[in-house]
Amino acid sequence: MTKDQFNSISLKKYAEESYLNYAMYVILDRALPNIGDGLKPVQRRILYAMSELGLDASSKYKKSARTVGDVIGKFHPHGDSAAYEAMVLMAQNFSFKYPLVDGQGNWGSQDDPKSFAAMRYTESKLTNFANLLISELKSGTVDWQPNFDGSLLEPVIFPSKIPTILLNGTSGIAVGMATDIPSHNINEVLDATIHILEKPKSELKDILKIIKGPDFSNKSQIIASRDELEEMYLNGKGSFKIQAKWKQEKNQIIIDALPYQASGSKILEQIAEQMLNKKLPMVVDLADEGDHEFPVRLVITLKSNRVNAEDLMNHLYASTDLQKSYRVNMNLISLKGGPKVFNLVDLLKEWIVFRKDTVKRKLEHRLDKVNDRLHILEGLLMIFIDIDKVIKIIRKSEEPKNDLIKEFKLSDIQANAILEIKLRQLAKLEQIKLQDEKDQLEIERDDIEKILKSKTRLKTLIKNELLEIKENFGEERKSPIVESTNAKIFSEEDTIVTESITVVLSKAGWIRSAKGHEIDPTSLSYRGDDSLQDFARGKSNQLAVFLDSNGKAYSIPSHSLPSARGMGEPITGRLNADSGVQFVSSIIGSEQDKFLIMNTGGYGYISHFENMTSNKKTGRAFMKLPENAQMLKAIPIRDDHSHIAAVSNIGKLLIFEISELPTLGKGKGNKIINIPKAKLETGEEFMAHAQLLAIDSSLKIEVGKRSVTLKPKDWSEYILSRAKRGKKVGKLINIERLTEKLKSAED
Repeated sequence: MTKDQFNSISLKKYAEESYLNYAMYVILDRALPNIGDGLKPVQRRILYAMSELGLDASSKYKKSARTVGDVIGKFHPHGDSAAYEAMVLMAQNFSFKYPLVDGQGNWGSQDDPKSFAAMRYTESKLTNFANLLISELKSGTVDWQPNFDGSLLEPVIFPSKIPTILLNGTSGIAVGMATDIPSHNINEVLDATIHILEKPKSELKDILKIIKGPDFSNKSQIIASRDELEEMYLNGKGSFKIQAKWKQEKNQIIIDALPYQASGSKILEQIAEQMLNKKLPMVVDLADEGDHEFPVRLVITLKSNRVNAEDLMNHLYASTDLQKSYRVNMNLISLKGGPKVFNLVDLLKEWIVFRKDTVKRKLEHRLDKVNDRLHILEGLLMIFIDIDKVIKIIRKSEEPKNDLIKEFKLSDIQANAILEIKLRQLAKLEQIKLQDEKDQLEIERDDIEKILKSKTRLKTLIKNELLEIKENFGEERKSPIVESTNAKIFSEEDTIVTESITVVLSKAGWIRSAKGHEIDPTSLSYRGDDSLQDFARGKSNQLAVFLDSNGKAYSIPSHSLPSARGMGEPITGRLNADSGVQFVSSIIGSEQDKFLIMNTGGYGYISHFENMTSNKKTGRAFMKLPENAQMLKAIPIRDDHSHIAAVSNIGKLLIFEISELPTLGKGKGNKIINIPKAKLETGEEFMAHAQLLAIDSSLKIEVGKRSVTLKPKDWSEYILSRAKRGKKVGKLINIERLTEKLKSAED
């Protein structure tokens, strides 16, 4: 061959053409399913090979290796493992909502889908559901194409009676594109198809009243709002979540349904890792109790039945595969032969076009068969008009076929049929049978012709077929749909076992935490001359706040405080406080709990607990203090508190309604009791204490070992407007403590 005989092509053009050819091969012949039967080529070839082997639902099982051998030898010349894996997927009820292959043996489990036995150990046949795809295969419904070596023919597509692509869904990755279609409920899909058949102008909102959303083979719930589903089905793209289903039995959580393609063993590993990292102190044990009858049964044993199981599951949803997200991309091979992303309505409409064409081809094929038979029957019945002449021609003629054609004006086919007739078929009874057959076929022919000429009759036929399928294969939806999820990963505080605690602050600034609310902080041991400064009662999963003498607030997780069994530790080791400050108050509570904040200068305000918290070791500026003033202990406010009682060091008492004091996030606040600035600067006078009172509470005033209790009728005379000087309480001075005595305690 000379140089001139070669065709030259640039490397760029060659690469482009080669890549394009490969891409189209992957898209059309491997990765994407056809809208008509919802199958990829390898799946279609497996089912066809099984049907050719006679492995229908009523037959006996045969070794899967036999089927795989036929598939790769006759139709799909690729590796046997690839063909077998595709076959396995069609047999797994957790992979296909409506399996097409009926498997016997080990076909894997949801926990480990790839744990199936080798093909030499398993047996298989087609399911009844698969018959809906292939039953009309030999009825002239589809086109055929040569196999890879041209020795056999294989169907281009199956004449599916149902929109399989929506029922079983699919996933696949091609070159530059992918497909992800979830499974749906057969009742909903068939009802929607019938609805569009009857009302072709139906819109998505009409269809979504029928198709609620995806549906899987177990009762795990789908998380998606109506708007999200509408957008997903409108664009043919989107996403949704699936959550495992669980129930509580005493101190155990039983998980009996997992998200699609979620592994139980992997989930247990994820939970166990969190337990190892001490992120789940409320969980004490894990177990997989699944068996043949109940394949999915994961058991989480809790520390006690008081643990909030719902909160725990919401955390596990957010941190494990107990909740999974799924993409949707309804990318299919359209009837035109190319890939296209369909919305839900267009997908159903295009499948209906496919089904109408398939039914027409089936009817036309049957009509041809009927006409051919009628033609033969007309010839056979003709011989009964003069049967003696027919016998005579056959006996004496050298060319009986030609003579019969000439004498009775028969066709070649009719003449052959007469010559092949048996002598016993010439009886009168046989004539009657032939006439009855002819009459029935003529009725069938007329019916078929009416259907082919009428769009309405064709729709009715397809509708009745779908209704019959629904009656035989229909089932109720399994996967419930909920609008939203409460999945949320635990914070560090959430992982703490909640228990009652008492936070103790000493005068020297040492902090510690005691279990329970019954402990008396004054009874604890203190270092040297140190003693109790303040205490607060709350929960171990709450923050503890400490106020210093300069008006700054600091936060420490209460569960991290040292135990009260010891002396505690200096608070300055946890915080970066200003030098020389003293810590005067300890507070613990929830975000919306309210406290009375005040200082010796006579100023104060009401504030929520959340306003005091800070992540900074340096704290946050919380109260602006007048010169020479210091912070006083914060007082928690109950809902029934109605008045504030404030007393100065010189014994002046002022009571006013709590509503007169503002609620602030931080700042200077308003005057509680009037303290002259000059006397404050010299230390001659200052606000010493305050207390909150309910309308029916008594006020106990303590000086040394002396005390005076003012009942509501007694302390009412000290009620004045906020910011007044107050009134003297007898000759009491240097009052050490104000205490609220509840009416119930007095009684």
